[in-house]
Amino acid sequence: MSSTHTFPDARRPAPERLTLDVVLCADSLVALRALPAASVDLALTSPPYFRQRDYGRGIGNEASLDDYLSALLAVFGECLRLVKPTGSLVFNVGDKYDRKSLLLIPHRFALAALERFPVQLVNAVTWVKRNPTPRHFRRRLVSSAEPFFHFAVSDDYQYFPQNFLRRPSAPENSQRRARIGQRYFQLIAASSLTDQQKAQARAALEAAIAEAQAGIIQDFRMKIRGIHSVPFGGREGGRNIHLERDGFTIIRMHGERLKRDVIETPVESLKGCPHRAVFPEAVVTEFIRLLTRPGDVVLDPFVGSGTTAVAAKKLGRRYVGIDINPEYCAYARQRLAGAVCQASLLDAAAW
Repeated sequence: MSSTHTFPDARRPAPERLTLDVVLCADSLVALRALPAASVDLALTSPPYFRQRDYGRGIGNEASLDDYLSALLAVFGECLRLVKPTGSLVFNVGDKYDRKSLLLIPHRFALAALERFPVQLVNAVTWVKRNPTPRHFRRRLVSSAEPFFHFAVSDDYQYFPQNFLRRPSAPENSQRRARIGQRYFQLIAASSLTDQQKAQARAALEAAIAEAQAGIIQDFRMKIRGIHSVPFGGREGGRNIHLERDGFTIIRMHGERLKRDVIETPVESLKGCPHRAVFPEAVVTEFIRLLTRPGDVVLDPFVGSGTTAVAAKKLGRRYVGIDINPEYCAYARQRLAGAVCQASLLDAAAW
């Protein structure tokens, strides 16, 4: 079980080594200052949002937005000191309406971090919530997405895109392969192609489906004259010529699917959890697998209900969590006690 640590004095000298797999019950800024530099591989967190909820103590209760951003940037700076040159920082910052207008807090934070610190912003990954809180506003739409800003310390940051967005399970994979390309048969039948061209298109489609089901190609797209737009980059002997001459063309895709800057998952809740805004474990898992290897150290300076630490433990990473709220820390340690490492099932090295 994780042990309890407190750091009452920000001037306390940093230890020679970092104590791992702990939840520290302390003010984040004070605790971070007591940790050794260049000791973690990933700082991943979702700080308390500005005046959105009463978290009891700590960041989020400032009187002004400027004060909130200053406090947040101070924590960011300490996290940057702790991250190795090959490491990354991922911050999820929430927005807020004031006098019926969005304040754009996440983007103000990201711009200020870029101006103040020697980091690069690799991506603003959008978390799309499948089940946002149902509200019916008369003059605006329901907010259903939040940004996760991925900052890198240097050009040499660790990056494992093959692990990002988990591959479908075997049943899901077989079901998708069984359905692949079937819609094109209907489009061929409804097209203005000649009977001969339709027969050729069906034969070519069957061949592409067979290649995809056999794993020879990852996927494919079919373009049919009069139904689909002309492909870009066509030239003599290319896709546009095929489309004009044969009435169709097939675009084969080899290798991995495109890795997009979007994660779509439901909002999560935990029975009996004292924290009112639970960090989604599915999203945390994606970033840990994208930016770290088994055995690497993941830091969350606002660990809350413990999701980042739990995900790190399940993935075979080491963790350090910090939170100022003793009730949250106790709950996080309880969750961690029941978490089991599953790294061998999830990391690309095991495939």
